[in-house]
Amino acid sequence: MLISEIFYSLQGEGELTGVPSVFVRTSGCNLRCNWCDTPYASWHPEGEPMDVAAIVAAVRTHAAARHVVLTGGEPMIAPEIHELAYQLKEAGHHITIETAATVPPRGIACDLASLSPKLAHSAPDARLDEAWRRKHEALRFQPDTLAAWIAAAPAYQLKFVVRDAADVDEIEALVRATDCAVPPHKILLMPEGTSLETLRTRSVWLGELCKARGYRYAHRLHVELYGNRRGT
Repeated sequence: MLISEIFYSLQGEGELTGVPSVFVRTSGCNLRCNWCDTPYASWHPEGEPMDVAAIVAAVRTHAAARHVVLTGGEPMIAPEIHELAYQLKEAGHHITIETAATVPPRGIACDLASLSPKLAHSAPDARLDEAWRRKHEALRFQPDTLAAWIAAAPAYQLKFVVRDAADVDEIEALVRATDCAVPPHKILLMPEGTSLETLRTRSVWLGELCKARGYRYAHRLHVELYGNRRGT
């Protein structure tokens, strides 16, 4: 499979924020989010072909790390992703899969499903042709697939990128469409942005919104610590 990068860092988002983790970033995505912060793994996929054994060996070089994050791009479209997750789990690792939940889990080894359905504001702009824009819109939210992840995963979190307060109405409609009883604390709202200035500006009103509705505010620790750069 094509691997964009493998690195050891602190988890920057979600319920495991701050946990030392090895990140395995696959390259390739079935969506084209306009604000994507990893275009090298989605809009313009790049990386090195690696087999499962080589990836597992690279993870093992970080002896102190128990947690492994399979991310992308969209890791669920990577060939052999099921075998990779299985072997990492057999080696004793805690597996987080960061996915847009457009591809069913199909029994993949997973301890935490980090599910990030994309909202309407993710639609790609004129940099892409109309065919890609239609494909993105058709794929970005699959309620049955999201429900399958919620049902199958030992633990899950719904992690949404929020640009303005109106996005929350869309989020609540998406959650209702799954017909799943999702507790508010399982819904994590992250401010959209790649700079500290933007994140801090949006965090003020987003934090108050989370308090009002019982959702979790999701900090982006990696941006705070390292800035918007690769390998963090």
